[in-house]
Amino acid sequence: MGCWTTSFKFGHLKAHSKLSFFFTMILIFTYLFYCLTGYCDSMPTPLYVHQRFRSKMFPKEGKKLQPEAHLNVSIFRELPESGQQDFNATDGEDERRQRGLGYETFNNLSVSNNFGTKEFPQAIIIGVKKGGTRALLEFLRVHPDVRAVGAEPHFFDRLYDKGLQWYRTLMPRTLEGQITMEKTPSYFITHETPQRVFSMSRGTKLIVVVRDPVTRAVSDYTQTLTKNPGLPSFQNLVFKNSTTGLIDTSWSAVRIGIYAKHLENWLRYFPLSQLLFVSGEKLVTDPAGEMGKVQDFLGLKRVVTNKHFYFNQTKGFPCLKKPEGSSRPRCLGKSKGRPHPNIPVEVLHRLRDFYRPFNLKFYQMTGQDFGWD
Repeated sequence: MGCWTTSFKFGHLKAHSKLSFFFTMILIFTYLFYCLTGYCDSMPTPLYVHQRFRSKMFPKEGKKLQPEAHLNVSIFRELPESGQQDFNATDGEDERRQRGLGYETFNNLSVSNNFGTKEFPQAIIIGVKKGGTRALLEFLRVHPDVRAVGAEPHFFDRLYDKGLQWYRTLMPRTLEGQITMEKTPSYFITHETPQRVFSMSRGTKLIVVVRDPVTRAVSDYTQTLTKNPGLPSFQNLVFKNSTTGLIDTSWSAVRIGIYAKHLENWLRYFPLSQLLFVSGEKLVTDPAGEMGKVQDFLGLKRVVTNKHFYFNQTKGFPCLKKPEGSSRPRCLGKSKGRPHPNIPVEVLHRLRDFYRPFNLKFYQMTGQDFGWD
């Protein structure tokens, strides 16, 4: 009788143990299912819980969570077919999309990267328009330790009243060791932006892509002309008076290129050591070289190198080589490399004379000669 009782108790305990294990596994798989379908975003579970669970399930991976290998070329897969438009988006298109769509639309993350936290950007590409900022961002997004917002948030210049916490919701999720970034070229010329960025974080790293201001102005005009074919000629807009040759600095296409003036505003809040100036010209002729400087500035390993680029003779721009699993290389879209209208040489000479003293001052301020004269 005693043996039977002992055997019964042992069997009962064994059955109870199996039942507990069964329910535990149900809970685990239910939890995993909801995480993989995105519902965990709304749960307050801290990141270390995910890390501890993953380290137990996959002990050989080590302590640090790593994104899947395919994320090295995430820019090619995370964007839908309309992603090419993302490459070409104008400021207005970016803002309309941001106002009309939920913030999750802008997170360049795969489902496997629901792990992580949303942080304020540690680095921002702040300018300049038509300088090469889109190319720089897309080149950077090849790096596995860079997570960036695809569209231009325009938070510090247009949407600041929405508040910093709203701004953070736009950011992608990052793991330890990854950098959060965004780019909005109009930040560089907006007077209020430096103080606002400083209020968010005085340690923010700032990247400015600059280009010969004369070429930049013509490119800016060309872009506007495609949207407004009835626009007056470049020479009619660039001069206040064509007879005297006085340049109209109120025209944004001209004003943006006075880099020294805008930089003075930023240096009131940030030391020069926190700004990196990328040559828009070299980003075309030597993308790997410029990307090396950018990665060093951000404290990243030099992952993006010559092997990622090839020069497209038709477009006149470097393209990213076809990644694994993609049917085509990644090139800048139709809005990049548009043919410029014919502008009288004398007009360009006068504009170059106007910019020369500002360029020299900019070289002195940055310690870099960009060779525009």
